[in-house]
Amino acid sequence: MLVRLVSLSAIFMAAGCGINSADKNTTDKNITDNNATLIQNDMTDKQAVFNQLNELAWQQVLFDSGEQNWRDNWLVDGLVGTIENTPQGMHIKAGPEAYNHAHHIVAWTKQSFSGDIKIDFEYTRTDNAELFVNVLYLLATGEQTPGFDKDIMNWAEHRQEPFMRHYFGKMNTYHISYAAFGLGEVDAPDDYIRARRYMPLANQGLKDTALEGDNINTGFFKTGVRHQVSVIKKGDALWMKVANPEQSQVYYWSTASHPAITEGRIGVRHMFTRSALYRNFTVSTLTH
Repeated sequence: MLVRLVSLSAIFMAAGCGINSADKNTTDKNITDNNATLIQNDMTDKQAVFNQLNELAWQQVLFDSGEQNWRDNWLVDGLVGTIENTPQGMHIKAGPEAYNHAHHIVAWTKQSFSGDIKIDFEYTRTDNAELFVNVLYLLATGEQTPGFDKDIMNWAEHRQEPFMRHYFGKMNTYHISYAAFGLGEVDAPDDYIRARRYMPLANQGLKDTALEGDNINTGFFKTGVRHQVSVIKKGDALWMKVANPEQSQVYYWSTASHPAITEGRIGVRHMFTRSALYRNFTVSTLTH
């Protein structure tokens, strides 16, 4: 029981929640690599911390029902994929041709955001693909080398073909793969949820970008099933809650292993062949 309590304190520290100095000193003395593993596996602790974070004084700064003109809030990378507003939400559809990188699509918020951030949306998958991924980008900026300014919209033309390397090779951003398939054989794919922090100036592609805590065979994101997704970036912690009528799960990653990112745009990527409805897309930041 003591180890479990220490693990819960560690998560609160990473999330920037209040712990008094005595508790912090005790925690600092007791945290071990084994405890870090317990943090990843203890669902009760993660749910408790997520609930507290979710109840903080978040202020809504963007809302898109998905039914009105998507161009009011979004910009698009890619010339083949489409976005359509429907009564069920904003329908983002990548192009139909697998392995043709021109058929990816990325939708970016017109707004940029800074500080702690919370994203909520309803997601309903509309494809039947057995491979490829969706990606949520959090706080994306350019690497700030010649031609790749901090504001990624200053070099949007470079991404008219939204090849993945134009993103992990040129942007600082957090990345969460969801409704993602492709770890297994084509006829028996494993789904997964995974987080990364791109390191463009390292010039090593995706090497060393993963945040510890892959989640395999989640059972989420079946075609036609509506999911409520909530993502919180608070301090050195990244959280994601996924829920549907049958199950609910909280995922956690520490971002302390990589340089911090504190500002940028939010994006949604669909690889070729992938499509889904997005409804009530909301971005909130903390009031101070």
